[in-house]
Amino acid sequence: MIADRVRAIWCRELQRDDISADDDFFALGGQSVIMVRIQGAFIEELGAEVPMDQLFLNPTVASISAYIESLSAVTK
Repeated sequence: MIADRVRAIWCRELQRDDISADDDFFALGGQSVIMVRIQGAFIEELGAEVPMDQLFLNPTVASISAYIESLSAVTK
């Protein structure tokens, strides 16, 4: 499931293990350097290129996971 993999990436990059699907990236202490690392992890681990603006527009695990799932629906 994409959301589980996204959550694992966020937990690793934010150095937390208590992130829920609806926690806001910025409220968790996220900032631009971490966001760039997450963007790279999405490419490497999920094969999904997520533009930076989408990371700002979708600041929760649930919302960015839905966005990534919509990408794979388009490419199928």
